[in-house]
Amino acid sequence: MSSIQNIDRLSLNQITTDPWSLKEAVEGCARAEVPWIAIWRHKIEEIGLKESKKIIQDAGIKVSSICRGGMFPAATKLERQQRIEDNRRAIDEAAELGAETLVLVCGPAPDKDLVAAREMVAEGIDQIVPYAKERGVKLGIEPLHPMYAAERSVIVSLAHANDLAEKYTPDEVGVIVDVFHVWWDPALFQQIARAQGRILGYHVSDWLVPTPDLLMGRGMMGDGVIDLKPIRLAVEETGYTGPIEVEIFNQKIWDQPGDEVLALMKERYLEYV
Repeated sequence: MSSIQNIDRLSLNQITTDPWSLKEAVEGCARAEVPWIAIWRHKIEEIGLKESKKIIQDAGIKVSSICRGGMFPAATKLERQQRIEDNRRAIDEAAELGAETLVLVCGPAPDKDLVAAREMVAEGIDQIVPYAKERGVKLGIEPLHPMYAAERSVIVSLAHANDLAEKYTPDEVGVIVDVFHVWWDPALFQQIARAQGRILGYHVSDWLVPTPDLLMGRGMMGDGVIDLKPIRLAVEETGYTGPIEVEIFNQKIWDQPGDEVLALMKERYLEYV
């Protein structure tokens, strides 16, 4: 099975080295010759958009995506409108930093009504599509593992993300394939094929056994049970040749020096991804 020969497409999703500031993460990528970075909005907020842009441009690092928009469902109409406004700000940040894609983590239900919450997600996406298009930013719907349905997203399968994305053109709305969230799905390869021309991001990590923590339990590639190469090949067969983000929430990894994490990430990426 074909291996990746170089790190031209490798992107550090900033959460993998969460203790690092934006400046430290960008400089770390430059030292490690990792060409891409995916930026989290709370890191932009710490120093401001102008300074963030300067740091990234000075280092010559490319931005694979901004995380995150979404979080559409809310208990009141006012709150839902505030979420829309926040998504517009996220689109502005993506446009300013040269990121083609804003990743949407769609949000949990404000009550027990999942059907209503999913309708709020569809309405929320519909409201921000024209603005994103105007700013030249694509919206990537990221389905999350079903265990996050109550806390993070009512969109829990690639099929569901495809259903939402297909209401729009591929240059407006697509999907994010994150192996941690979708590797278990019996319909995975069918749904990846269905997403042809619409995959806006591919994220890798590993599923540890036993899983140490629902949120903070992701592993470095090769440390778990996900068969990564067939998923990458399926994603590439749809025409996706963009950045591959390493996105890991894990306290043990966060406790390691960032440069060591990047060195290991590069090694495992070439071997397992």
